Amino acid sequence: MSKETKLITYPEPAGVAENRDFTVRARPAGGDWEQLFVYDVKVDMHQVRHASMAMFDCSGPIEIEVTKNEGTAKDCVIRPLSRGVSYALNGNTITFTIDGPQKLSVEVNGDRFHNLHLFANPLEQDAPSPDGPGVAYVKPGIHRTEDLLARLTAAGTDGSETHTLYFGPGMHHLEEVILRIPSGKTVYIAGGAAVAGSMVCDSVSDVTVRGRGVLYLTEFGRFSAFRGVRIIFSKRIRVEGIALIDPPHYSIYIGKSEQIRITNFKAFSTKGWSDGIDMMASSDIEIEDVFMRNSDDCIAVYASRWDYQGDTRNVAVRNSVLWADVAHPMNLGGHGNHHKGDVIENVLFENIDVLEHHEPQPDYRGCMSINCGDNNTVRNVTYRNIRVEPFELGRLFDIRVLFNPKYNPVPGKRIEHIRYENISFTGDNGNPSRIGGYDADRTARHIVFKNVTINGKPVTDAESGNIQVLPFANNIRFE
Repeated sequence: MSKETKLITYPEPAGVAENRDFTVRARPAGGDWEQLFVYDVKVDMHQVRHASMAMFDCSGPIEIEVTKNEGTAKDCVIRPLSRGVSYALNGNTITFTIDGPQKLSVEVNGDRFHNLHLFANPLEQDAPSPDGPGVAYVKPGIHRTEDLLARLTAAGTDGSETHTLYFGPGMHHLEEVILRIPSGKTVYIAGGAAVAGSMVCDSVSDVTVRGRGVLYLTEFGRFSAFRGVRIIFSKRIRVEGIALIDPPHYSIYIGKSEQIRITNFKAFSTKGWSDGIDMMASSDIEIEDVFMRNSDDCIAVYASRWDYQGDTRNVAVRNSVLWADVAHPMNLGGHGNHHKGDVIENVLFENIDVLEHHEPQPDYRGCMSINCGDNNTVRNVTYRNIRVEPFELGRLFDIRVLFNPKYNPVPGKRIEHIRYENISFTGDNGNPSRIGGYDADRTARHIVFKNVTINGKPVTDAESGNIQVLPFANNIRFE
């Protein structure tokens, strides 16, 4: 990345709901202020409220000014706390400087539900030009999917095949709700563009969905199966840079696919089963630098489910921020082929900040949850450099081979070789964590806790970590 200080802002997307709780400006250190458009994003299905979101691209130090437009700003916190962002408060205006791209929550007077989500994206690399060769530029309006597909497959001005469908600034409606992307194509949603529709990769390869715009699904709650990006029976798919607002179902849904890369993705959801990124029977998944605020699991790793049959392996989630207004920030193991059993293995969560975990149902609590059902084997899972901030309602760890009759016809098979390394939690640890098997043949074993701290105190055994060791759990070590 260039060390040059640079700021890129985007035009206001006509037709998109604006939130006026805050006025937000940004500038390169010492430069001219630029006002940012503030999107309205809904959060928390338990009591849906309207929060704010603003985005820009940058490199180098950027000064930010956030003004609370109503009431009195008494104090502020900027999270993740691990970023160490300090601020100055002058009247109702908060000013601070960031040293480059990052994803933050600005919370005034302790309000996490009417906060400002501020996304400083990295500068784009090799972004297409709307008038470039092989680019089909789509103007704001209502578009039939067959017309968009024709643009994707039409000859370019240079006689070559068109490879990029470019949605420019403004609101774009897909009349048929979904766009099925052919192999070898790119859909580019530019900064300042909003697309009211879903992107579908079905039995294709080498597809990219990217840009700095938003998939804007808040108008389509009546479509119960409406997801942001659906990737099924596909390979070599990339999703990069876009944001997603209020899908009725999953933000990104991966089934029986491989070699998937998701980077700098941001999502908000408030519906039942509106998980963030879920995967079934898939392999070689890379998730990097995402911000997920969901009213169900932020990241869920399953094996067989529905039409997607097989093991899941080689999954990495890195350098991300997870905020579960409902359910689990990280969840593994719940679904598989209960007849033969599946394997979920080689999963890594690394350098993660957890900003919330809230689950009223006692048996579904777990910030880092491995609930192994359906004859699954879950093994070789590592959680490393995880920072968990105080959460409303849940438990830190939940590691169980179990039988959940709501979802699993049979119990799980086993959990083994699980490692927690450099984990810090600051908050009420009142609900105990749990480790347990199902019976003598269906055990949880070989689980290591290394350099785990709770409110600054090292966890040296189960008691100091408030961990319940249930029957059929063995070889648990604290280092």
